[in-house]
Amino acid sequence: MSDIASWVQHGVEMRRPLLVKEKLSQSEKIVIVGGGLSGMCNAFRIAQKRPQMKIILVEKSNRLGGVISTWSDGEWICDLAVNATRAHPAFWRLVEDLGLSQHFKPSRKTAQSRWVLLGHKKHRLSALTLFKIGPIRLLRALRKAKRGGESVAALLPHKPIADALTLGIVNTTSEHVDADFLMPSLTQFGPSPPLKRSSLKRRINASYPLFTPEKGSVASLEGGMESLTSALHKQLKSMDNVTLITGQMLESPQAAASQFDVPLESVLWTAPVVEENRTLTKLSVFAVGFRNEDVAHIKHGYGTLIPDSSHPMSGILHESDLHHSKRAPDGHRLFRIMVPHSRWDGDERKIIDSIETNLSRKKPSLFQNLGVQTIPSYPPGYMQELSQKSIDCSYVGWGASGVSITHVVDEAERVAELF
Repeated sequence: MSDIASWVQHGVEMRRPLLVKEKLSQSEKIVIVGGGLSGMCNAFRIAQKRPQMKIILVEKSNRLGGVISTWSDGEWICDLAVNATRAHPAFWRLVEDLGLSQHFKPSRKTAQSRWVLLGHKKHRLSALTLFKIGPIRLLRALRKAKRGGESVAALLPHKPIADALTLGIVNTTSEHVDADFLMPSLTQFGPSPPLKRSSLKRRINASYPLFTPEKGSVASLEGGMESLTSALHKQLKSMDNVTLITGQMLESPQAAASQFDVPLESVLWTAPVVEENRTLTKLSVFAVGFRNEDVAHIKHGYGTLIPDSSHPMSGILHESDLHHSKRAPDGHRLFRIMVPHSRWDGDERKIIDSIETNLSRKKPSLFQNLGVQTIPSYPPGYMQELSQKSIDCSYVGWGASGVSITHVVDEAERVAELF
């Protein structure tokens, strides 16, 4: 559907294909494989819509939540993956439905700036960044990218800036990332809205059930994003038509159909999709804390992207600057360091050296390796191939047509609308 109501409900997510079998909604019982945020949201939304339908959610690990995880030690609190959400009514609706409204707040106004390290100087990302690319070069690149199948490097012909954006989202450089996947509005991938952008934005802003986001802000939950998955887990356990199974590995949709005696079209696959032509990259995450006086020269903001591969880290996120809720002890600031394995050999001394160069030469109050994230690739042409793909069951989630938390949450609403 491409009607106005759908565009107000889902915004630019309407540009992304929905890989759902028509017969899924006709099932008496469905099996959702993957207990991350996508699987949990789909189970929740479908169970709400069809309380008589039997829903089985299967997760291979012993915990639900997937990549959403929050580390804490005393007053230090840091998310390992997603730490906040950009503006989208679907996320606001989920927060409200889970009873988390009072714990959900916009980011601090002092932390709206973002920077990129170009050479040895930090450049603030803004509309003026376009002049570094060159308006004429950018317009030519945009025209070319609208043909489809181009890389982000082709869309944004300034490699350090393009790399900074892709490294910060999918952990690889811009020539390896599909522009249609990362920026479908710019490339005009998929259907276009049936009304002007300004009019659509006004209607979307009027639809937020909680506070209307201010320009440049994000929003987050007190205690970290694991608060969201914990609330979802609690809600799912209370629903009579939902069965949660952890610690069970299902190798394929066919295995899920056979194990639970359902037709293949009754399987909803939200787990990572492993294909021969798709690579996986790894990223280590570190939490680093300093006394305020030791990082007083670091401006308050969202963080700094580092495209230069001579640095082991690709990004520094200002965790305690950003969130409305406390993430560090009094008198301290917390930073999250992103370290692609393509740049790093595992020697933590090199991370400490880079921290001394980019943050402070003072000894940190906290230095903690939080763990490793595994991120799928989305090569140029990915979305075009996806939109033409023949599917045997339904595929949604991080591994399918979108990587952001807003995509995952909104996609679950789109799937439930089919029931």
